[in-house]
Amino acid sequence: MNNYINNIIKGGLLTLLFLSATSCEDYLERSPDSIISEETAFQNFTNFQGFTEELYHCIPNFTLAYWVSAWNFGEDEIESTAGTFTVSYNFDRGNFWAWQAEQGGGVGWFDKGDASTTDGHHRKALWPLAWMGIRKANLGLENLHRLSDATDEERRFIEGQLLFFRGWFHFQLIQYFGGMPYVDTVLPSNEKLRLPRLSYRESADRITDDLRRAADLLPLNWDDTTVGKNTIGKNSMRINKAMALGYLGKNLLWAASPLMNYTDTGSRTYDAAYAKKAADVFGELLQLVETGQTLYSLMPFAQKSNLFYTTGQNWAMPGGTEAMFRAPTTGANGSNYQISKQFMPLLISQGDATMFMPTANYVHDNYGMANGLPLPDDITKADPESGYDPNYPWKGRDPRFYSDITYDGVKVIQGSIPDANEERNRYANLFTNGSYRNLSNGSRTGYMSRKFVPLRANKYDNAYDWGTSLHINVPYMRLADIYLMYAEATLMGYNSPNAPSATFGKTAVEAVNVIRDRAGMANVHSKFTGSVEDFLPELRRERAVELAFERHRFTDLRRWLLLIEEPYTIKTSVELDRVGDFNVDDPTENRVANIREVVILERPFTERHYWLPLKVSDVSLYPEMTQNPGW
Repeated sequence: MNNYINNIIKGGLLTLLFLSATSCEDYLERSPDSIISEETAFQNFTNFQGFTEELYHCIPNFTLAYWVSAWNFGEDEIESTAGTFTVSYNFDRGNFWAWQAEQGGGVGWFDKGDASTTDGHHRKALWPLAWMGIRKANLGLENLHRLSDATDEERRFIEGQLLFFRGWFHFQLIQYFGGMPYVDTVLPSNEKLRLPRLSYRESADRITDDLRRAADLLPLNWDDTTVGKNTIGKNSMRINKAMALGYLGKNLLWAASPLMNYTDTGSRTYDAAYAKKAADVFGELLQLVETGQTLYSLMPFAQKSNLFYTTGQNWAMPGGTEAMFRAPTTGANGSNYQISKQFMPLLISQGDATMFMPTANYVHDNYGMANGLPLPDDITKADPESGYDPNYPWKGRDPRFYSDITYDGVKVIQGSIPDANEERNRYANLFTNGSYRNLSNGSRTGYMSRKFVPLRANKYDNAYDWGTSLHINVPYMRLADIYLMYAEATLMGYNSPNAPSATFGKTAVEAVNVIRDRAGMANVHSKFTGSVEDFLPELRRERAVELAFERHRFTDLRRWLLLIEEPYTIKTSVELDRVGDFNVDDPTENRVANIREVVILERPFTERHYWLPLKVSDVSLYPEMTQNPGW
């Protein structure tokens, strides 16, 4: 990975000097020999690409933005009580100001008071680097005419990357803050700002224009191009046509979603026209994928962990063939060492007391049975249709339940362990009052997450030590997400679970079944496929399972206008007693009694929580830069 970073920055050193000299007052302290002219900086592909590649370093790595993994803000996760300093703790209590560094949000990935593209992951943040990236993209676009020593292919690839990043950074902002000024020029430093906030739809339309143009300019695979052969084998993270189409479709689907439609038109439903456009873009992409024209394919389920972490592969970037868009990683071990420990109780780790764990309500409401049916609303009752048995609640579940969730009785410590610690430590004692249950430094909910780390990431098996080269990186976008967004857009745009888009042959139901087939579970039950109203909740449940804890849930609940509605405001624990013999080989055979949910937290959300508040310093700049409602 370090070789990749070296290639990213090598060509940019000359142009970084130019950029610094033209955008910062301290250029006056530089010697004349250090200042590079615009003609030199942009005259050929090597120099211009070096300038462009700093944009990749403006992508905040939310996985490694701090020593703790506070990136989930839905009802999906909760931290131990030691984590009162996290953004997620504040969000749970309605304090959305906490995304801002000056309001204590420097531990998250939204904002940093000293943001930088060059000083490691802990100084990268969305708000400052998005605006920096937009300015840099505009600076490049305004200097395209200086690219004189270049082929047509080289010009297209430079322009395509710049347009992609301008659209991508604007999209990252509007999905959290609503419509924003669309900055498509290099704003002069000696003039007052007067760009008004656009509506969400106006912003999305501008993003659409940039991403569509980028998709038309960029290749599907840089390795297959003349330009890309110079860095062959190191191009997988360079912006390509598939990435541009993926974000183009996502931008359109978000614009179609109930929150965005309600904000602009007053209607709390999907906008069918935007959904149809999104479906056709996703269909265009999936047609390329399924005909083998892209770099991407779904990972086999047995290898799915490689999407999120690698071990013993010399710090290889996770993602495999499925990750489409990722943040670059530098110094892979630095944050991974600590991040890997916060999914285990302090009892068996050597990390901070802060631990992040799945909520019981999220697990029960979404992770169903292997036959494709959900759990009953009341987990204390047996359900003959699905086969759920409250006495054996871990039996016959969705295979992703076993790959994502550590439940009571799972063998965690794989190697040797001192005899005195065997009973308390080797197995996940997640029953009520079990050794893994602790409010401040263990599981508050009766579950633990194993999606992003191996079970061996504990102080006995030492899977997080340097020698294991554990590398964790959760992607921004992966192919399974594309299938599910296609299903949602097609369902709402074509008004049927059983109709395909104009550009791809699969229906919404069939797209979901592609993901279920990969997991080895039953297809969507026929009881859910008869109408849009029946299928939409099941589609959303599928999205919750497949993309669990990957930072999508908060935005999904917001755009569906569900964030402030029960039961999505509730976070619960599962309480249970072990009875009978303990099966060390197959924890699904362990009998439990008195299983029930107990409310831990109810989040005090109102309408204003659908959008994050803008900084007071920013909305005070000029009257046209207005604050979000209620803040």
